[in-house]
Amino acid sequence: MKVVIEEFGQVENKPVFSYTLKNDQGMEMTAINYGCIITKITVPDKHGNFENVVLGHDTLNDYLQDSSFQGAVVGRVGGRIKGGEFELDGQTYTLAQNDHSNHLHGGIKGFDKVVWDAEVLDDGVKFSYVSPDGEEGYPGNLSIEVIYSINNNNEISIQYQAQTDQKTLLTVTNHSYFNLSGNLKHDVLNHTLTLKSDQFLELDHEFIPTGEFLSVENTAFDFTKGGLIQNGVESNHPQNVLVGNGYDHPFILKANHDNEIVLADAESGRSLTVETDEPAVVVYSGNSLSSEGEYRGVASRKYLGICLETQGFPDAIHHPHFPSVVLDKDKQYLSVTKYKFGVIEE
Repeated sequence: MKVVIEEFGQVENKPVFSYTLKNDQGMEMTAINYGCIITKITVPDKHGNFENVVLGHDTLNDYLQDSSFQGAVVGRVGGRIKGGEFELDGQTYTLAQNDHSNHLHGGIKGFDKVVWDAEVLDDGVKFSYVSPDGEEGYPGNLSIEVIYSINNNNEISIQYQAQTDQKTLLTVTNHSYFNLSGNLKHDVLNHTLTLKSDQFLELDHEFIPTGEFLSVENTAFDFTKGGLIQNGVESNHPQNVLVGNGYDHPFILKANHDNEIVLADAESGRSLTVETDEPAVVVYSGNSLSSEGEYRGVASRKYLGICLETQGFPDAIHHPHFPSVVLDKDKQYLSVTKYKFGVIEE
């Protein structure tokens, strides 16, 4: 295992570095300490050709100009919080409103827009940050660590650890856009997704969960036996149409750390298996990606990448029947998601 450190730029007079993790099989993953952004993941296709399988940029300035949370850790709360406020123990907290009147992915300056401390480990890198009481409206001083590591099975592990000195909300996720075609040769519409999930959360017109659990049966949301992303784009199901033709929905996982999320691209032969201890995965098919800009010379466009955001339910604080995302004082937050890259067996 090898870690290569390079200068990547500077934000607010703070240096930003890139950390490239390399295993003995030739796989590489690069991340920067600005936003814990994963900038590149290079893995082989069925012919052994190594190519990048995530959207990303080569310069810090490009990330500063990009508003789509590319590759970043988002939080304190991934997803939306209705009305940009919530109540804890009788006290109302007003959050930054950065998605109409709602709060999205931690706010205007969430975890994705800060410089983290970094420490190189034997098999990866540990990023750490202290989010002060009141940042983006959240209560409590929160200490958080994100550990990226790789092994020789072409597996990436992301481990999140945190604690707070005051009751707060926390559910973080990584917002990488995957594209298994390699170097963005195609969009993800012909990628196949398989999920161990038979329910998803209904969204309202502002993409906030209504609280209703909908069955995937006989819909384009049924990935229990595998389905193309294109099915949701072409579907006339009101929930597919609502989000701009495609997916931006939390799927409720009925298994954890058991091959519960599998993405595959038949042409390249690449597969990605995601395992997590989180209760949901938000599948976002890149419906709102801008038609402006580019990713390493490839023009940005809808459906160029797909996010698999493992996390707690969005807006859980307003739905008592959802799993709680409240983190109590001095309690340990711990979450692990693993991404294993492979080749489809023919």
